[in-house]
Amino acid sequence: MLHFSRLKTVLILAVTALGILFALPNLLPPSVLQALPHWLASSRVTLGLDLQGGSHILLEVDGAALRKERAEQVRDDVRRVLREQRIGYTGLAIRDVTVQLRLRDPAETQKALTELRTLSTPVTNALLGGATGEMTLNVASTSEGAISVTLTEAGLNARIRSAVDQSIEIIRRRIDQLGTVEPNIQRQGADRILVQVPGLQDPQRLKSLLGQTAKLSFRMVDQSMSAQQALDGRAPPDSEVLQAPDGTPYLIEKQVRVSGEDLTDAQPGFDTNSGQPIVTFRFNSNGARRFAVTTQEAVGRPFAIVLDNQVISAPVIREPITGGSGQISGNFTVQQANDLAILLRAGALPAPLKVVEERTVGPSLGQDSIEAGKVAAFIAAGLVAVFMIAIYGL
Repeated sequence: MLHFSRLKTVLILAVTALGILFALPNLLPPSVLQALPHWLASSRVTLGLDLQGGSHILLEVDGAALRKERAEQVRDDVRRVLREQRIGYTGLAIRDVTVQLRLRDPAETQKALTELRTLSTPVTNALLGGATGEMTLNVASTSEGAISVTLTEAGLNARIRSAVDQSIEIIRRRIDQLGTVEPNIQRQGADRILVQVPGLQDPQRLKSLLGQTAKLSFRMVDQSMSAQQALDGRAPPDSEVLQAPDGTPYLIEKQVRVSGEDLTDAQPGFDTNSGQPIVTFRFNSNGARRFAVTTQEAVGRPFAIVLDNQVISAPVIREPITGGSGQISGNFTVQQANDLAILLRAGALPAPLKVVEERTVGPSLGQDSIEAGKVAAFIAAGLVAVFMIAIYGL
């Protein structure tokens, strides 16, 4: 007859009891789990998408939008460099992925080329981290005195890779704030991202959270003419017409006075006067300083809050805002205010994302697997019991 020491018996019983204790939450209903300590309730086995169902979305970086945005950035950089060097030019324009211009004085061509080539940087290898020998921009001149600054394919591909990597981290932060457990977020190919969220049965809300770039900016409203006049004629070169959610047009300065990148926090709340849902925000020290200076200069003028090229609100500044915080109101619902706060806390996507595929996965296949697993477990337990009795006796 087998003999176990008392210490070994106690150890076996303790391990068995702990195993049962930590496995028990998997068998209890949610109403009972709420009464358990968090450390015990959180020991449940997390079921995957196939077992409990959820949302499946395949996203793709909008390469065309990224190219357009990058070309506009290069155009602005070219304008800045030439102005700083006091080099005269005309006809600055974008043609696909090329910025073109003509110098007023052809004798300054070499100086302009030298200065503009400082905007180009080496393309790094995505795997090894070293330089590939290629540059992000190709700067050249023509015999007619024109200069072209072209985005290279290697530079654009590197930017798309970087956008995917940044987007994965931002998507993860956004989904984590929904309170879901263990989402599956991974790269698919060169420019796609697969997102699977077990247990989330509202793919529309997930699409809304992931589809918004969430680029927030604070800009001045241009009052040199009305928005309708700008639409009918030609808007000033440093301004553009943007619309509010209700379709109201605003003439907005292109210069960003304060960027959403300077936000440190954003929370949903309610306006103390109207009771309407709002989003409160707080800046870091740099953003707070710039916000204070801007609002001091803008007293008596409308100041636009722009999200993804849409004017959320354009309040008139009554007095300087020096506390480094403020609020955004825009006839939000409670969920819209909550989702906007999530987007602002998680940060802006580096490029727009397009939904390539979406579906809600039902748990029916997983339920069949669970039932089959239960049957297999009972059969296995029975066979083990028969084996033990046959070998060791009752």
